[in-house]
Amino acid sequence: DVSTKYTRRNRKEYEKIADYIGAVTEAQQGNYMVFFPSYRLMQDVYEVFAGKAADSCEILMQHSNMKEFEKERQGTLVAFCVMGGIFGEGIDLKNDRLIGAIIVGTGLPQVSDEREILKNYYDERGLSGFDYAFRYPGMNKVLQAAGRVIRTKEDTGTILLLDERFLNRDYRNLFPGEWSNAGTCTLGNVEKYLQAFWN
Repeated sequence: DVSTKYTRRNRKEYEKIADYIGAVTEAQQGNYMVFFPSYRLMQDVYEVFAGKAADSCEILMQHSNMKEFEKERQGTLVAFCVMGGIFGEGIDLKNDRLIGAIIVGTGLPQVSDEREILKNYYDERGLSGFDYAFRYPGMNKVLQAAGRVIRTKEDTGTILLLDERFLNRDYRNLFPGEWSNAGTCTLGNVEKYLQAFWN
């Protein structure tokens, strides 16, 4: 019940995203990363979430030298990051250094001349230009972000995908086999899922 489409980006949607982040991070103490498709959306949701959860956890926004995950801490850390950035790929946090990733949006690249040329190239060959120019690169970013949580056989953690488009077969067909039993949640039942998982 969340969308990151431009037509739905408003305070009400940011509140809903912030509530999901709160539900996930309150279910189990630890370190979490929240990935966004753009800096603008990250900042907008950060402002809402910080207003709601400032007293219950430590909140960070992406910066180039984040060493906070290496520190021992008593509480919860929530780090806001951009998909495809350094923390979507180049960070290796094993065991309980990272116990959850919340991925906001499908990671679709912005429309550009290069993307349109790529789309047209595949369309002209009878293939889905949108898939090659937008959906596949976007899902690659999503999978990279999700992959921050599970690095070894011993790792345990939650991955929450926040965008109604993930219910679409075109996206679900791109999920790895290990996600075949992925559940669908709402704000009304996400806490129940999380409690069952952590128990």
